[in-house]
Amino acid sequence: MRTVKQILFIGSYTEYPIPSFGGIGHGIYTVQLNTDNGKLSILYTEKARNPSYLTISDNNKFLYCNTELDEKENPKVRAYKINKDFSLDFLNEMPILGGYPCHINIFKKNVLIACYATGNVVQFPLDASGKLMSCKKNYCHNGLSINKARQEGPHAHQVAVHPNKKDIYIIDLGIDTLKAYGFQGTEMVPANKKDVAVTKGGGPRHLVFNRDGNLAYVLNELTGSISVLLHQGYKFVEIETYSSLPSNFSGQPSASAIRIHPNGKFLYAANRKLEAISIFEIEDARLRILDYQYTGGEELREFNITPCGKWLIACHQNSHDTVVFKIKNDGTLFEKYRTKEFLSPSCVVFPY
Repeated sequence: MRTVKQILFIGSYTEYPIPSFGGIGHGIYTVQLNTDNGKLSILYTEKARNPSYLTISDNNKFLYCNTELDEKENPKVRAYKINKDFSLDFLNEMPILGGYPCHINIFKKNVLIACYATGNVVQFPLDASGKLMSCKKNYCHNGLSINKARQEGPHAHQVAVHPNKKDIYIIDLGIDTLKAYGFQGTEMVPANKKDVAVTKGGGPRHLVFNRDGNLAYVLNELTGSISVLLHQGYKFVEIETYSSLPSNFSGQPSASAIRIHPNGKFLYAANRKLEAISIFEIEDARLRILDYQYTGGEELREFNITPCGKWLIACHQNSHDTVVFKIKNDGTLFEKYRTKEFLSPSCVVFPY
């Protein structure tokens, strides 16, 4: 039986913008997953400054990254061509008007970026060759919330595109709100009537939608809770919250990433400090905890699930552990491979 090779790209932190945050990675890693034994192998490395998050065009021809740096360090958005051997060719870059850009996504022929420190979202159109054009729109959020240490102002943390390919939500940790946007022609515009408020103090970080788009699951960094949102009328409404932390956890919550299995049956949430992935079974609009998979690393920043739904790959920013888990039929995880070859890994994306 022929071994199937899955390609993936891993982003990393390559420097420390502040003494307590950053890494010693080498840039963007092109990696091959052996689907027989879970082993990961580096194919190529592309140097960049703190390419902490990556996104791939719908046609799998281009990759884009943000360089997560302070505003005074002039962060950039960078465009690459993905070659047939999955190496990367740099195309161009544009300056990002914001501080600590932390998430990037594609909407049609545009790259959208959320900036954490400055609480704004920016739009960069793409030309026919995949190159970035100048910034077209820059929207700054306003407000604060009840956690005085972390919610003193807006902190945009993710760009989420709804399955209808029309609605965009910018998840803002600082104001406990999912800010809604849409497009009028070629311009991104606010859709304030669709804004979604979640429980105060939660600090929403990332969300995922179910396949139909009528349910969304929001991971709240500051409490470790998951907000379940139901689409009612013209907008989403929070209908329930669930803890992603075990009852005996006594540390400071620091939830980091959330993913839904391709089959729509299981939800996975990562927590730093706990250093574990919480596994839920999805029962309509309800969640039922199945297991806590401890990952054996430090600073479990991100993870992702292969398109086939058979593998989960987790990244630990501080201990340099990248861990490959086999996903069992019941949704639980079994560790198959572990490596420290990718320094300060921060995210995983798949070209197909």
